[in-house]
Amino acid sequence: MKKSYEVVWEIFNECANNQMRDIFIEEIETEDTDAWIRSKVKDQELTWEKQELKDGTLVYDVDATGTKERFSFTEI
Repeated sequence: MKKSYEVVWEIFNECANNQMRDIFIEEIETEDTDAWIRSKVKDQELTWEKQELKDGTLVYDVDATGTKERFSFTEI
C-alpha cells in the first residue's frame, strides 16, 4: 500500500570553503522508499545507512559515488 511522504533531499557540498548544500522538498506517494531513492539517483553506485527516528521519520545517509546526500521521509 502506498504511503504519502514529505521528502527532504540534501546534497552536501564537497568544497572546503562552502558549507551550503542543495535542498529539495517534495511530496510523494510510494510503497518502497529504497526504490524511490534508486529512481532519483540513477546511474550511480549507492550505499546508505538507514535509520528510523522516534517520530517515524526515515533518514537515509547516502554515498552516491562519492557524493554525500541525505533523504528524510516524513509520513503525511
